[in-house]
Amino acid sequence: MYRLRNGVQNYSWGSPDAIPRFLGERSDGTPVAEVWIGTHPLQPSTAIDADGTEKPLSDLCGDLPFMLKVLAADQPLSLQVHPSKPLAEEGFAAEEAAGIPLTAPNRVFKDDNHKPEMVYALTTFDSLIGFRPTVEILRVLAPLETPLTQRLADDLRADPGFAGIVRRVEWLLTQDISASQVGEVVGACRALAKLGLDIKRAYATATEISEYYPDDVGVIISLMLNRMTLQPGEAAYLGAGIIHAHLKGLCLEVMASSDNVLRAGLTSKHVDPAGLVSCLGGTGMARIARVNPEFALADTEVFSPSDVEFALALTQVSHAEPDGVPLVASRRSLLICTGGDVEVVNAQGDHVVLARGDSAYLTPEDGACLVAGLGEVAQAYEPARRAVHSRLVDVV
Repeated sequence: MYRLRNGVQNYSWGSPDAIPRFLGERSDGTPVAEVWIGTHPLQPSTAIDADGTEKPLSDLCGDLPFMLKVLAADQPLSLQVHPSKPLAEEGFAAEEAAGIPLTAPNRVFKDDNHKPEMVYALTTFDSLIGFRPTVEILRVLAPLETPLTQRLADDLRADPGFAGIVRRVEWLLTQDISASQVGEVVGACRALAKLGLDIKRAYATATEISEYYPDDVGVIISLMLNRMTLQPGEAAYLGAGIIHAHLKGLCLEVMASSDNVLRAGLTSKHVDPAGLVSCLGGTGMARIARVNPEFALADTEVFSPSDVEFALALTQVSHAEPDGVPLVASRRSLLICTGGDVEVVNAQGDHVVLARGDSAYLTPEDGACLVAGLGEVAQAYEPARRAVHSRLVDVV
């Protein structure tokens, strides 16, 4: 077992206090957006032995196929899509051949991997995830009565379905939509929301986003997306090709080890509208799903979407079980304490104590591990091929 020291990302949308508070640190006012736990080369973790010896985590385990993040959003993230494995391999090879440095602001593909991901809410967590059905988009657009929304509605009636929605997004991203056009739509949204005539929070969402990105066409695209709110302890799965933008809250993210993001708005970073459109799933309406957990034991919930290289287990312990509770059996695991104080003990009797925000790596040699104390730990791991997977429940 090794304690971990992890790097952070100070993106502008991050919260100045949520992650420092979670880690038991004092905030200096700088936005802290993400803590990265894993072996991704852009922000790898450092492993610390019991005697204080430090080494890169990758020296112990090679390249882990999954990674774990703590994410804190104080304002909307970029409107984005993650690529499939074939698109990631193609895009990475092309940018490598072009000699674009990994740290260049116009670099899109940081690696050759896909990036399916699962969000587990630590606080109330709001996101835009996937397209609304055609009929619902038309219901949202109809009362706004602006030239831009009328044009979108007319075009969508003539060209309905998933492909038609994608073409409307492509049109918005390639036209010179003025700030006044966006402002006119936002004004209509604000007026209807004040009258209590909102449709599935579409108008309130557009109004909220416009406070940060008043001239961005992404505000218009948000009207076409589902608003999802997760309560603490709930999870949602996002496969490759699903358009999304997290809005606010603190969560854990577990995902394939990748940093490939194609953006189309609500950001000051490099945008790639054509790349985003090419990544959108082409097999019908994007599936967005809550993940219903399975109980491995009475104390452990397992969130495990099928056919991906990661799962997340949440284990709660109390003094009612002084001998401890077994963690999910796995060759390699990343642990983070999400509350309280716990002690993890491996098969050899070695132990590590974790307070909230502390993290650790469990090696294959650790064998069956127990966790005791009063608190909760999240365990990211690669599930066995025949593991029982969680049921995904469509929300639209």
